[in-house]
Amino acid sequence: MTVLSIKNLTYSYPNNDILKNINIHVNSGEIVSILGGSGIGKTTLFNLIAGIIELSQGEIAIENNTNFKGKVSYMLQKDLLLEHKTVIGNIILPLLIKKIKKKEAEKEAIENLKLFNLYEYKDKYPSELSGGMRQRVALLRTYMFKQKLFLLDEPFSALDAITKISLHSWFLDISRTLNLTTLLITHDIDEAIELSNRIYIIKNKPGEIVSELTINLDKTKDKDEQKLQYKKEILNILGL
Repeated sequence: MTVLSIKNLTYSYPNNDILKNINIHVNSGEIVSILGGSGIGKTTLFNLIAGIIELSQGEIAIENNTNFKGKVSYMLQKDLLLEHKTVIGNIILPLLIKKIKKKEAEKEAIENLKLFNLYEYKDKYPSELSGGMRQRVALLRTYMFKQKLFLLDEPFSALDAITKISLHSWFLDISRTLNLTTLLITHDIDEAIELSNRIYIIKNKPGEIVSELTINLDKTKDKDEQKLQYKKEILNILGL
């Protein structure tokens, strides 16, 4: 089933063309990456999908519904945790926004904290957490909005290499367990290959999709060698 469909999307600010003829889709249970450099419209595309800015040309549909506003769970690059609230206090915010009673919200939050392996941190404050742990909490809070589509805007970019590898493994496990449908922005080629079922490569100004790659790693062959071949292909497409 197609969760997200974008057709012929073009977007411009006054005297500044941002995106040109974008066509992408995300199927249920997929992790799809949009891979490209800075300043070519990736975040603008996410803001359009989230309904933060108005669509002017083209079509966006979530589960075939073009009334898509409020149907995504959107996590920005910065975790935006509220420093004066504990982990569980941050986690229940999406439920309180939906007018769920606090006691019920806390019960649901505890169940999910256990699922995300975060229960032991429930009474900690964000300042007491490592960068990787903060991102886990932010991902759980995003999940608590319970929308059909996860939008993740470079969620691991600020982490050191070792923490990033750990978070990638954790996120893949959570995605499989919960059958999450995710669209991910990244400028990290290795990250895109590691996490994605498919990768859309965006380049140029205005930004346009220049290639779509399906990542199929054969378990009977050397995994690192296969990843290296995908990386070479992507670098070639990017002209690097």
